[in-house]
Amino acid sequence: MKIHNTLTGKTESLKPSGTTITMYVCGITPYSPAHVGHAMRSVVFDVFKRYLEHKGLDVIHVENFTDIDDKMIDGARKLGISVSELAESNISSYLKEMDMLGVLRANSYPRATAEIENIVNMISVLIENQAAYEVNGDVYFRVRSVSDYGKLSDRDIEKLKSGARVAIADHKEDALDFALWKSQKPGEPAWQSPWGPGRPGWHIECSAMALQYLGESIDVHGGGQDLIFPHHENEIAQSESFSGKKPFAKVWMHNGLVRLGEDKMSKSLGNMVTIGQALETHSADALRLLFISSHYRSPITYNDDAVLSQESAIQRIKNALELGGVETNSKIDTSSYVTSFDSAMDDDLNTPKALAVIFELVREIHKEYKIGNSISKAQVTLKEITGVLGLKLSSTKSNAASDGFIDLLVEVRLSLRNANQYDLADKIRDGLIKLGVQIEDGVDKTSWKRLS
Repeated sequence: MKIHNTLTGKTESLKPSGTTITMYVCGITPYSPAHVGHAMRSVVFDVFKRYLEHKGLDVIHVENFTDIDDKMIDGARKLGISVSELAESNISSYLKEMDMLGVLRANSYPRATAEIENIVNMISVLIENQAAYEVNGDVYFRVRSVSDYGKLSDRDIEKLKSGARVAIADHKEDALDFALWKSQKPGEPAWQSPWGPGRPGWHIECSAMALQYLGESIDVHGGGQDLIFPHHENEIAQSESFSGKKPFAKVWMHNGLVRLGEDKMSKSLGNMVTIGQALETHSADALRLLFISSHYRSPITYNDDAVLSQESAIQRIKNALELGGVETNSKIDTSSYVTSFDSAMDDDLNTPKALAVIFELVREIHKEYKIGNSISKAQVTLKEITGVLGLKLSSTKSNAASDGFIDLLVEVRLSLRNANQYDLADKIRDGLIKLGVQIEDGVDKTSWKRLS
């Protein structure tokens, strides 16, 4: 399988050690309910994980929660609750929503507040290595100590200027230096450290958790494209300065962002649809399909019409899976569809191309069904490859009538029609509709399908 590596700007073959892939994905900062942009990231890496497992690999997946930072403190203060209460509430909701979306659970969900000891130890080593320094209880990373700083985001350190996300303080050696430890301010939560009470900076949290749970060199590090700079750039700088080993992550994989109108969906911009709101209106399958209908590195625009079009596409797949039929020789070469599906996914997780293969198989199933050929093997294949994409395709209809019983009623109805007993035939048709089954009368045969 080949994946685009942000670090090199090239599409490269994944080269795991043995049959195991280690993957760290930056999770949410739980200061408010997670939004659809977070859902896209989760679904993208869930599909990636599912496909690796489909190929026989074991995936050790770690996703963190940044449960202490400025936004957490501000959010808790506004609600009049503790930071830990705010985190617990939003993390609990997020995990339930991930379950609803069919996102497989990570192996570990470390929280920054539970890793303070590891974070402090890492900062201490960075100070010993002359990569960091302490001033008045604050500790900063010395950016110019890293000769290749900017390699992930392709930025020249000499051209970098302080901006909105690079804080300037008079006591820093350089405006580019970033905080590893922040001294306590009145009313803020704090932990003890060699530099006095305080709390960790954002970037060091992820480095410490990735190193603690996956080691000094991991296979894949993932997240949204908005994290490339400064967050992931800083992760590399401090992690490699700590361990002395390169690379910190072999492959950096970044998903595109979700737009609401012309702007990126963002909590800070105030233009967001929460995952909970989206799931109240749309099915989990339709949302998943929306997120993977474009290439994972491309942006998508979220609106109700876009999701509704995916609801229709989901129903087309369901219809193909729910067709009844006879057992005769199958004319569908299912292996060729699996090969084409895998080929698309191997090509930088090309889900749009993989979906094209799926809908071609859907069309083939309908075609073979109409001429009376067996479709059961093809239906099994369709279920398997849609499962790799995490689509549940669960039936929303009544299960009161089995397929065999429906087949029998359809046969009885056909006999009644042939005997010109149309009133009785219509009663059977109307009764089946109430059970969620639609009759389709063709020229040479009658078929049925389940309704959504």
